[in-house]
Parts: sequence; structure tokens; C-alpha cells
Amino acid sequence: MNNSLNLFLLFFIGISFFSCSMMDSQNSTKVLPILGEREFVNGDTVYHKIPSFQFINQDSIIVTEKTFDNKAYIVDYFFTSCPTICPKVKAQTLRIEERFKTEDRLNFLSVSIDTKYDKVPKLKSFSEKLDVDTKKWHFVTGEKEFIYDIAESFFHIAVENPDAPGGYDHDGRLILVDKNKHIRAFCDGTDPESVDKFMDNIEILLNEK
Repeated sequence: MNNSLNLFLLFFIGISFFSCSMMDSQNSTKVLPILGEREFVNGDTVYHKIPSFQFINQDSIIVTEKTFDNKAYIVDYFFTSCPTICPKVKAQTLRIEERFKTEDRLNFLSVSIDTKYDKVPKLKSFSEKLDVDTKKWHFVTGEKEFIYDIAESFFHIAVENPDAPGGYDHDGRLILVDKNKHIRAFCDGTDPESVDKFMDNIEILLNEK
């Protein structure tokens, strides 16, 4: 991973610690910060946004940023044959899916980094084994270069590495994106306590006006 991305992720992790403590000055309710780099343009603050994307999901449906219009969504990077962290992350994500099962404003986006093996039929089989609501949870694949390039925008690490278990280096973060394409929270998807706090942050986001 290059030095600039290292510094970017360190900044991202550092600022996220404020996510449970920022308070709205008018109504004293908790609000989440907008995470990531920002710049000032003509006196206005411009925050990091997820760029446009296009994937194909387990039902052969095209998934773009418009799929999540007026919805928050949780992003993770994975591959179905992962022998290390992915099963742990998926188990924790299932906890989130169960807690917010009736919440139509929250969706899930699981991006496979194994474009050679995780074709649509494999993603379909994988989603069926998890027994989740596939109208809300998209398991997607797409162009390899694009998947790896946009990983940085999602604050994920995705690198093909023949020396890594399963052939890929990736992280277990779960990322919360709001309806305005801003990243608002993240957690270690392998750690139940971290996921517990993350679910509290989801509640905060969904209660924002």
C-alpha cells in the first residue's frame, strides 16, 4: 500500500473516534461526522464522496450509486473462497442485517475482489446460503481494475497477492455510506464489540434529520 493511502487511512481512523461524541448544538442529539479528506472551495467545505460506480449483482441486475438513492448502505470487500477474515465479517454483517431487517433505508453492498471465480452464479449461490434479503443486500462483481481502483474511495484495501491466504490481501472493515454518498462510520467487521458500536452509529445516522 502506498504512503499516501497509508496517511489517508490513518487520518480516516483518527477522525472516526469522534463519531460517537459529536453533538448537534441545537437539539443535543448525537450526529456522525463526515469522514475522509475535505477541501474548501469558494468558502464552502467539500467533503469526500463515493464516485459513480457500476457492478452486477447475484441476480444479474446492474447496481449503481442510483440503486442507493435516499438510502444508507454498508460496504464490505470480500471473496467467496476467502479462508481467513471473510466468514467472520459475514457473520457479523448478518447480525446487522437481522437487527435492521425491517429498515428499508439501509442496504448492503458486498464487493467481490475475486473477479475470476466469483461470477454471477457463484454470488447467487453464496447469497442463497446466507439466506438474506437480496432486494436489500447486493453481492457484486464487475471490471477488475475498477473494483480495485474504487476500493480506495470506499476506504478499503484490495490487492491481488499470490502469497496471501486465498490469493488476495484485503481488510475486514464495514463502511457506512449515507444517502449523500458520504462515509459516516466504519468498524472492524471481525470484532463483535466494534460491530456493536457500529450498529449504534447506524441508528444515529438513520435518526438524523
